[in-house]
Amino acid sequence: MTQTSENVTWLTQEAYNKLKEELEYLTGPARTEISAKIAAAREEGDLRENGGYHAAKEEQGKQELRVRQLTQLLESAKVGEAPAAGGEVAPGMVVTIAFDGDEDDTLDFLLASREYASSDIETYSPQSPLGSGVIGHKVGDDAEYELPNGKMASVKILKAEPYNG
Repeated sequence: MTQTSENVTWLTQEAYNKLKEELEYLTGPARTEISAKIAAAREEGDLRENGGYHAAKEEQGKQELRVRQLTQLLESAKVGEAPAAGGEVAPGMVVTIAFDGDEDDTLDFLLASREYASSDIETYSPQSPLGSGVIGHKVGDDAEYELPNGKMASVKILKAEPYNG
């Protein structure tokens, strides 16, 4: 089966297992819990003015959306080892770039799916303009990517190291 890199989400085995566990919980115990909440609220009477019922139905909708997101993500995921420290930008790397070659104007970010995002570091998707512009480049390379206004921006790759979060 051939897949384009735009449809593939790269995950470590650990991240894949974590997301799979979340999906199993949401499709098992969490569905049972929300069904019980809805049933209990329904027994309270008039559904038009039943805040508990409407809140439970909204929670159920959000939960089912998350189930669909996780299912799609896991179906398109490519599981592999964290990238080696070879200096080439790849998903799973923490990348340091300098804007327009100015080493005083830098940004550190994790190149990964939002599902793998950490509150410790800013995360950019490999499919984002910046992510797709730097992926495959080596430390010391200059890379370009397209800004939302259509102009091109230039960055220099200063570091690319595996994420250890």
